[in-house]
Amino acid sequence: MFALLCTFSWQELRHHPWRTAAAVAAVMLGVALALSVQLINASALAEFSGAVSAVNGQPDLSLRARQGGLDDALVERVAQAPGVAAASPVLELGTSATTGGAGAKRIAVRLVGVDALSVALVSPALMPVPAPAVEGEQRSRFDLFAPDAVYLNATARQALSNGAAAPATVQIQRGLGLVDLRVAGSVNAPGAPMLVTDVAAAQQLMERVGTVSRVDLRLRPGTDPATLLASLGLPPQVIAQRPGEDGERADNLSRAYRVNLTVLALVALFTGGFLVFSVLSLSVARRQQQIALLGVLGLSAPERMRLVLAESALVGLLGSVLGIALGTGLAALALRLLGGDLGGGYFSGVAPTLHWSTPAALTYGALGVVAALVGGWWPARAAASMAPALALKGLGPVNADGRRNHRIAIALMLLAVALAWAPPVAGVPLAAYVSVGLLLVGGIAALPLAVGVLLDRLAPRVARRALPLLAVERSRRLRDTAAVATSGVVASLALSVALTVMVASFRDSVTQWLNGVLPAQLYVRSGGNGLGDGQTLPPDFVSAVRRLPGIERADPLRATTVLIDPARPAVTLLARPLAHDDAGVAGQHLPLVAPAILPPTGTKAVPVYVSEAMVDLYGARPGSWLDPLASAFPRLPDATRFFVAGVWRDYARQHGSVVIDLADYVRLSGDTRVNDLALHLAVGADEDQVRAAIRSLAQSSGAQDLIEFASAGEIRAISLRIFDRSFAVTYWLQAVAIGIGLFGVAASFSAQVLARRKEFGLLAHLGLTRQQILGVVALEGLAWTVLGALAGLALGLAVSVVLVHVVNPQSFHWTMELALPWWRLLALCAAVVVAGTATAWLAGRAAASRDAVQAVKEDW
Repeated sequence: MFALLCTFSWQELRHHPWRTAAAVAAVMLGVALALSVQLINASALAEFSGAVSAVNGQPDLSLRARQGGLDDALVERVAQAPGVAAASPVLELGTSATTGGAGAKRIAVRLVGVDALSVALVSPALMPVPAPAVEGEQRSRFDLFAPDAVYLNATARQALSNGAAAPATVQIQRGLGLVDLRVAGSVNAPGAPMLVTDVAAAQQLMERVGTVSRVDLRLRPGTDPATLLASLGLPPQVIAQRPGEDGERADNLSRAYRVNLTVLALVALFTGGFLVFSVLSLSVARRQQQIALLGVLGLSAPERMRLVLAESALVGLLGSVLGIALGTGLAALALRLLGGDLGGGYFSGVAPTLHWSTPAALTYGALGVVAALVGGWWPARAAASMAPALALKGLGPVNADGRRNHRIAIALMLLAVALAWAPPVAGVPLAAYVSVGLLLVGGIAALPLAVGVLLDRLAPRVARRALPLLAVERSRRLRDTAAVATSGVVASLALSVALTVMVASFRDSVTQWLNGVLPAQLYVRSGGNGLGDGQTLPPDFVSAVRRLPGIERADPLRATTVLIDPARPAVTLLARPLAHDDAGVAGQHLPLVAPAILPPTGTKAVPVYVSEAMVDLYGARPGSWLDPLASAFPRLPDATRFFVAGVWRDYARQHGSVVIDLADYVRLSGDTRVNDLALHLAVGADEDQVRAAIRSLAQSSGAQDLIEFASAGEIRAISLRIFDRSFAVTYWLQAVAIGIGLFGVAASFSAQVLARRKEFGLLAHLGLTRQQILGVVALEGLAWTVLGALAGLALGLAVSVVLVHVVNPQSFHWTMELALPWWRLLALCAAVVVAGTATAWLAGRAAASRDAVQAVKEDW
């Protein structure tokens, strides 16, 4: 019997290819997008973790500073501790390298200093491999410790070779200068471009004498790490990490972005479920007499239900198989063309290969089948509850349980509102996502009620016009059919409206935020400053810039990182001059979410301003003490504590940032290094002349190519361009969702007009012309799509409130104001209405062109 049902279902799908294609395409696209996001992220994360594991090796423990570097005196003390087999110091800094000469390109690299005597025991991939000596060349075995020798990994060698032989020398940037180094060999470390040298040479080269980034430890067999750490008595600024935590932090860094992309990808699958529901509901209605005949011939109600479910399962299976293939291809193409950063910049520089995951493919394939089965459940119930005798005569209950459906719809929407207030689960807004789904399901379930209310008020207005009256009355009497036909377009339009509002709100908030955090007209920094903490501006250069004509004030800016929680990404510490008002409250030039408060009197309180992420992740609320920040200041005076004076919006650093006045930072840390200069120009000063003067200063030391300028307007433009690129996938998903919805409308109208041939024949006998019949169909399409557009707009606005005020704060830990781009929303709705009306008209042409007499004879 099951095989017979499957055969019957397959024949039904095969004889209506366009209707079947609509449902299959929706499921296929949802599965493909979700699987491609999963494969891209898994491949990038695996590549990143593999590179980190190869470079860092597998030490038993790694000692790091919470902020800055470690005193290299710690290396000798730790190496002599009982239970330590080897202690390998590592200094790692970001900089840039070039081969020099005209036309030579400059690339971002990591300069890694290692101890050749110990690194092989802990991180063999970082062990320098001297190049074989060529004829007539002398190679010294002490090149491993030579201050002018570096070793390139394969990525750096390829990037610097320009298609020719490997370079013999490279130039490394240090501040605003270049240092020539000799390429003495290679290292086997994978990943981003890397240059390895002796740790002492790296300290001298980058002016980090006495400092290392970490100390990797290999313990003797049987040594307990906890006992060893207790015996070492490390200061609180030093933390011990186990292997693999770098990969875990990278996973945490991209998790929220990854989850949101996956949910957006499942939006198409969600819409596909509604489209399957729409197509099968109309299919069951069109085949009512056929299914009733099967019932008379002995097919029981459960078997009729399984018949429709078999059709939906076949749709889901076809869509899932095609979706898995398409998703794999999309993932491979994206990894080849875009890398693995998913538009969010989390894995920039990583060029992974595709890591196929059978469990992920089976999971998303199963989701596609489940979505199709859920979409086919209600049509299957309708087929099972059909009374065969009445159905054979074209009779049957219409909306028999409509009141119960309305109660269920209202209950679902009330539950959605309640879930929107629920807290996140493990940092993921699961309840909010469920709330969005319930809002859509409940809103679409309430469509018949909304259709009835609107059409009841519209009917009296068209009572004197025959064609509009026919269209409105038919839609009014068959409101369930209208609701089913428009459910796909309502779901897709609602999600498109929600994404449009969310992106517009975010973009508007980012624009306002940029206006607040960019007070200066011009910014200048070292060309390698974006590569990490390795590059700063020399003090004499900063002093010379301040004395240039046309510059009213030059504010130095300092940025560094603090590892408050080893399991989470580092927090950014920003030191900048802060304005003070008459009451002595700082932070007036920061985009604060509420007025700042004064520190308590009689204490050595240093006011700091935290981003919204710090409140959610670390509980740093205004008026509290941020004691973990003390780890950034090893020589903090006694009784000095950091007071949270305010919370500011920071859209650039998702995992937390802290702002401190520059004077307080220099006083407490003694660090006078400068990452950027914010230049406030004098009234009437010419920006181009100021740039030329600064470039002339750099040219005097041969560093004219190592200076980067950016005006506030350029930074805004670049930031918004990056924003648009990051959200490009949402724009594409909107178009895809609308396309799927309109495809569903086309399939629905096609099925209906074929089932209404007798009706059209009767209208033709009553005197209506072909154009008038097409006009009735087009007016029905207009009425239905207008109702669908109104319902989709209302549902989309409700969903956007949840996305803006719940999902974004819980996922990314920042808030924003709701912005409604009305013209864009109205244009979106108008496009749906026009496309839906045209689709209905085109679908009606085939049925209206058939012979009217033959159509009426079929009714005899």
